[in-house]
This record gives sequence, structure tokens and C-alpha cells, in this order.
Amino acid sequence: MRGNGITYDTGFPSRGTTTREPFEPEVVQREMRTIHDELHCNVVRITGGYSDRLKLAATHAARAGLEVWISPFTNGLTQEQLLDLLADCAGHGEQLRKNSAEVVLLTGSELSLFVPGFLPGDTLEQRLALMINPVRIRPIISEVRARINDFLRRAVEVSRARFGGRLSYASLPFEGIDWTPFDIISTDAGYRTKATAAHFQENIRAFVAQGRAQQKPVAITEFGCTTHRGAAEGGSDSLVEGAMVVWGEDARPVRLNGDYIRDEEEQSRYLREVLEIFETEAVDYAFVNTFVRYDLTHSSNPSQDFDIASFGIVKVLEQRDGAQRLGYRGMPWEPKIAFRTLANIYGLRHASSETETAL
Repeated sequence: MRGNGITYDTGFPSRGTTTREPFEPEVVQREMRTIHDELHCNVVRITGGYSDRLKLAATHAARAGLEVWISPFTNGLTQEQLLDLLADCAGHGEQLRKNSAEVVLLTGSELSLFVPGFLPGDTLEQRLALMINPVRIRPIISEVRARINDFLRRAVEVSRARFGGRLSYASLPFEGIDWTPFDIISTDAGYRTKATAAHFQENIRAFVAQGRAQQKPVAITEFGCTTHRGAAEGGSDSLVEGAMVVWGEDARPVRLNGDYIRDEEEQSRYLREVLEIFETEAVDYAFVNTFVRYDLTHSSNPSQDFDIASFGIVKVLEQRDGAQRLGYRGMPWEPKIAFRTLANIYGLRHASSETETAL
């Protein structure tokens, strides 16, 4: 596997705020160094809804020596607004390429859900409700696919006018993407669950074969596990980050919606097992979801430990307003067991790759 990756959230917009507040450039810089030097990643997928944050994080990632996948992950933008954002990111990506960085631009993420106009429904909640109702969605699948592919052709045109690197799109399986104009085939549906476990490896094999048939690399742009017992089975709450949380009107967590048992070992074991499958089936790129979720803080009080609903491989400290309260190497978080597991896996791959290069 050439791409040992992780996703990096710069702030997903919702209800007038984002999943990452405050956004601190110096912290981003240090985290990119950690991702490269300590996790031994060689590629990072940078997600978020604001081009200035995406560009800043991409710059720091490139300076840290990482291959950079700029991946707008917006919520509620119109299609025209998303095209403007893509144009901005494409121009910045090309500047990074001129400075010798390896850059991939994704022309969006899960558009059917997060951009109005592809699925029926004015709000994200309405579109999500439709997604879990096969009877309602089946008759309109072909129409949805046509709309998405029409938009993506426009997105590719806008991107290629400013960007000379490789293009991809973080897809959902039902979207039926025409990969002809893209350089890499990518999916966010890399999650193994109890319902899919029996055929998971077979499905990954088929996905890789799809890429090979088109002579294109394949990427699992998102996979991971939350941090509680039973999360690896992927129940409805476990598949959506923060679904176990009751949220306030200010888009901040209020309380957990049930009783959960924290289990970092389960998260770690899941990553190890799924990465082994990806390696066996010759996936080209895989991105663990995710490095950190700043809005889901860790607490010693189980009822307020929102980190158990997070896919992050580090836990954000509840109190981080003074040097004496900072965590790992002065950062506002501490590594979970999954951090160490991933560092070991990627570190061994890195060492093996260097040995092969030397020979």
C-alpha cells in the first residue's frame, strides 16, 4: 500500500460553528509534524468546509513532507458556491505542486448528502432520513446519479483549469460515479460492520478490481472506529461520529444518549484488522478517520466523556487553558492506544519501504 494515511479535520460547518474551534495555525503545524514524524503517515486527507483553513493545513502538511489530499467536505453550500471553493483550492494546490509537493485534489465529499439539489430534502436531516429508507430512495437512484455526475464533470473542468495534479472524489457507493474524468477511484465507505463483515474483504477486492480495470489507483478515503465497547460492530450510532451525543442548539455536546463503556483497545484492534485486509487486497491508499475531533472532549466522568463518540486517535483534554494542563508534548490532547497501534503499523511499512529502496 503506497499511501499510509489519515484524515485531518479543519472544521465541518454546522449551525453557525464548526467541529474545530478555535482553529489555531500553530497547532495545525505541530500536528502535521506529528502525523509525519510520529505516526509515520506519508499522506494526509485534509477535510473541512472553509478554503482558508484547507489551504493553511495543506501548506503545513506539504512542509512536513506529506503527500497532500485537499478534500473539501462542506455542508449546505450551493453547487455554485462549492465550485468557487474548489477553484480556490485548486489554485492553491497548484502553487504547492510548483514547490515540489505531491498534491491530490478531491472535487467534494459525499455530495448527495451534504450539498442540496442531488437528493430530495432541503436539510441534511431530511436527506439522511431518506438514505435509510430503501423504498423511497430506490426509484430515484438513477436520477440522483445523473445529477451528481453532471455536477462532477463541471467540478473537474473548474479544477483542471487551475490544477495540474491528480483528481478524485470521496464517494458513497450508491452515487454511481463515472470515474472516467478522474485519476483515482475513491470511496468513504471503508467501514467494516457486523452487517457487512461476512463480505467485507470480498467487497474491497471488487472495489480494487474496479480500479485495476480502469488502470487507476484506488483509495479508501475514510474508515475507522469510535472508542467504546461494541463500536467495531458498527451499529447505527457507531457509524456516524457524534451520533451517541445529544447536541445543543449551539452545536455543542450536552450529554451522551445512553450508557457506554470506554474501550480504546477495541478501536485499536479494529484499525489493525481492517488495515490488514486493505494490505492483503492491495488497496493503494487508506485514510484512517480521523486524527482528532476537537468538539468531542475526553472526561474522566463517563457521562461526559464525549470522546467515546469520536473516531479520533487522540483524545482532546477537557481543560486546556494553561501549560500545566496541556497533554502530550504540550498539545491539547493525548494519544489513545490507536495512535500507538497506527504508528507501529505505519512505522514498519515505512522501514520496509526504505529497505526495498536501498536494495
